[in-house]
Amino acid sequence: MKIICIGRNYVAHAKELNNEVPTTPVFFMKPDSALVISNRPFFYPDFSSDVHYELEVVVRIDRLGRSIEEKYANRYFSEIGLGVDFTARDLQMKQKEKGLPWEIAKGFDYSAPISEFFPLKQFKDIHNLSFKLDLNSKTVQDGNTSLMIFSFEKIISYVSRYMTLKTGDLIFTGTPAGVGPVAINDRLEAYLEGEKIMDFPVK
Repeated sequence: MKIICIGRNYVAHAKELNNEVPTTPVFFMKPDSALVISNRPFFYPDFSSDVHYELEVVVRIDRLGRSIEEKYANRYFSEIGLGVDFTARDLQMKQKEKGLPWEIAKGFDYSAPISEFFPLKQFKDIHNLSFKLDLNSKTVQDGNTSLMIFSFEKIISYVSRYMTLKTGDLIFTGTPAGVGPVAINDRLEAYLEGEKIMDFPVK
């Protein structure tokens, strides 16, 4: 399985990092070794001093597909959850300044904690889902999928033009504004439609 992450998919987040708002989806990859499941701790890496949280809605692909038309993209997933895209911001900035790839800042081990997944039929409208992240009991990110620049279907269609999507692949669909640093002994709690589905410490 592969982890595909969409960048700059919320206007406010793109602006808070002084990035251009994209006209087509921007994506990058994380390896499967980035996954953290079952609310296990996130261990702060020793190679960074500025790791940021980025809460995102995550789609799990459940059918093989390539060059998927947008109008059929809804057939390729039936569950969603939440995930945190941890980013070593200091490493990312150094790479960007040199014009180099920044997988080192995004794809490191344990950089992608995920929740359990829930069937789409559980939600009234997946294009109007509220989700939020609390850091030490204070809300730091409060987003809604209605504010995504590119919809789930657009993302699936676009990515599948370039690489085959396989059953079990995960797509992180972008983060809203409010990203910021974490520190050892912090606690992160993530909510989807008001229900807490992630709760884990930073060690």
